[in-house]
Amino acid sequence: MFFLDRQEAGQKLAEKLKEYNEKKNTIILALPRGGVIVANEVAKKLNLPLDLVVPRKIGAPGNEEYAIGAITESGEGIFDKDAINILGVPKEYIAQKVAEEKKEALRRLKEYRADREPLNLKNKTVILVDDGLATGLTMRAAIKSIKKQKIKEIIVAVPVAAHDSLEIIKNEVDKVIYLDAPSYFGAVGAFYENFDQTTDQEVIDIMKKSKM
Repeated sequence: MFFLDRQEAGQKLAEKLKEYNEKKNTIILALPRGGVIVANEVAKKLNLPLDLVVPRKIGAPGNEEYAIGAITESGEGIFDKDAINILGVPKEYIAQKVAEEKKEALRRLKEYRADREPLNLKNKTVILVDDGLATGLTMRAAIKSIKKQKIKEIIVAVPVAAHDSLEIIKNEVDKVIYLDAPSYFGAVGAFYENFDQTTDQEVIDIMKKSKM
């Protein structure tokens, strides 16, 4: 399945989530930056509040797009040990990247939320939304970061996902909802006609207008 852009992907994903339309105690949580555009379409269509969770990918040396791990907002990590061993990634590199990405996560949270308080997730149904799952490491970090908050139910919703990552994620949440999980998966952007990088300003503008 291919999408024109993230807006279209979000609208189609919302159709698959229509059972949650105006459902009490349900919150959409977006993974910035691209996931915010998808999540915003879902939140608008279902008339649900929108908030953020900001995990950060740890990219491989010399290839930042290839994830060898991801961290939560507080710096807790989930790593692909096999990839790290194969690539011979030094511990010093990982420690440096974790420090850098934790700082970036906190910057984004402060900038994107502005003076908004984070939504209370206790006893809520939380739908985590991103524009796609490749390795799934960033989504797993997002799941890890919110699990401590005594959430009633965690649902992951994405337009497209790598089959292997999907199977891992299914074991970590209550439900996974997706539109396509092809057997061959290169990169998330390959499933979009327009996959321009989302800017900080776009995220800020969406959050200002979103339902709380």
